[in-house]
Amino acid sequence: MKTKSLIALAIATLAATSLSAIAAEPPKMKMTTDIPKSIMAPDKVKTSIGTLNYFDGVPTAETVESVYDYLDGSRAVNVYINSIPALSVNALREGQAAAGCVASNEICIWDSLMDSTSVLLTGNTSTMYAVGFLDLHKDGPTVIDLPPGMLGILDDMAFQYMTDLGVAGPDKGKGGKFLVLPPGYKGDIPKGYFVVPSKTNGVWLFMRGYLDKSMPLAKAIPAASKNIRDTLKVYPLSTKANPPATKFVNVSGKEMHVILPNDFSAFEKLHALIQTEPEDYLGPEAKGMMAAIGIEKGKPFNPDARMKKILMDAAEIANAAARAISYFPRDPGNLTYTDSDAWVTAYADKDTTFTRNGAYRLEPRALFHFGYICVSPAMAMTVAGKGSDYSMAMLDSNGDIFDGSKTYKLHVPPNPPAKDFWAITMYDTQTRSQLQTDQPFPTKGSQDEGIKTNPDGSMDIYFSPTAPKGMEGNWLQTIPGKSWFIALRIYGPEQPWIDQTWKPGEIELVK
Repeated sequence: MKTKSLIALAIATLAATSLSAIAAEPPKMKMTTDIPKSIMAPDKVKTSIGTLNYFDGVPTAETVESVYDYLDGSRAVNVYINSIPALSVNALREGQAAAGCVASNEICIWDSLMDSTSVLLTGNTSTMYAVGFLDLHKDGPTVIDLPPGMLGILDDMAFQYMTDLGVAGPDKGKGGKFLVLPPGYKGDIPKGYFVVPSKTNGVWLFMRGYLDKSMPLAKAIPAASKNIRDTLKVYPLSTKANPPATKFVNVSGKEMHVILPNDFSAFEKLHALIQTEPEDYLGPEAKGMMAAIGIEKGKPFNPDARMKKILMDAAEIANAAARAISYFPRDPGNLTYTDSDAWVTAYADKDTTFTRNGAYRLEPRALFHFGYICVSPAMAMTVAGKGSDYSMAMLDSNGDIFDGSKTYKLHVPPNPPAKDFWAITMYDTQTRSQLQTDQPFPTKGSQDEGIKTNPDGSMDIYFSPTAPKGMEGNWLQTIPGKSWFIALRIYGPEQPWIDQTWKPGEIELVK
């Protein structure tokens, strides 16, 4: 207490010192030597946070206040941007719980595919989703008895990749039993499982079922649902003798919000999240940054009025940064084509670790997790005729933001190189989720029967508030006063897509 009082007295004394005294040059003494200016603090210096004042290198009270405000704010911006992955997976867990899927054996399934009522980052309308969450702290080792013919992923609560399930996983699409182990698990491991250790207590279970191309959609959709509902089982290993039934909650056509917040509540949610995970959950650097703004495991998060104001401001700045990075990326690895700024790829340079030379690529990581989900090398690796690949058009051919009151056209050249199918889906720039218009499924593609083709086999897709006459089958609705972007998905990408000898045009404004 005495030390703090002396410091306060010293700062007050310095603050009261006259400007003439501050400006005075100290006398040359017997031992005086020339000191390099590079290590000195001038009496006054103008910066982006205002003028900083010193008395012989010691900041005045006003400067101390300004610097601490800046440090707290900049650290909070850093914490938000670097925590976007964790905040996003946490939002998924909260949204699924609100839909009725709380326990490990409760699975949200889109029985009739996903329409735009689900507010979920860049979800598609063409495959069947089923998602759940494991709680390894509560349940211990947990079994996922996977159906055949699935494509799935396990991601942890830092949104880091754990393993693939299904076609790209160790079961090779034949199905099988996976055993997910809690952090630091030391117990016995039974045979007959694909064993997956986890670094976190929470684990996101994502599964996607493809529709049978040999069936009409009216039959393929319920068949895909039945395959999942009849054969997927999730339960604690401790209950294997009599496992609880897996419960499915149909969320097709139901409101569901799973988007990370971009206001003060983000810091509250981050604090709550780290309470549920191991001490070393995010590493010492992230822990230190969080602790500097009052977020610590085992301690309450209770910022005073000053700090809350700083955190609110930081959330706004971080939100702006995430959106700038998303719609105007400056890392060339996020551009699909070297000759176009309009088409963006979610994984910079096809890298799902978001690293280069052992260092995190901070902006590509923020871009992905702010707008997309599902971290897996299989999602980024492009193999001819297998899996999927996609690219987003964020700007028009002039480099301008899309205006929902105007009419645009995308030219799709002949023979889109998709072994399975291709689809264009429209998204809301606010939520990065499907654009909510009068069209429940804001998608056009090869699965649509009403698309008109040009004489050379190419197609033109229109984006506007009302359909151009005669082009209703080639039209996606926009909303005046709102912006939008699209994702072009290629399922079973063929070589012309991979080597870019085939590529879509840029979206042009129709005047």
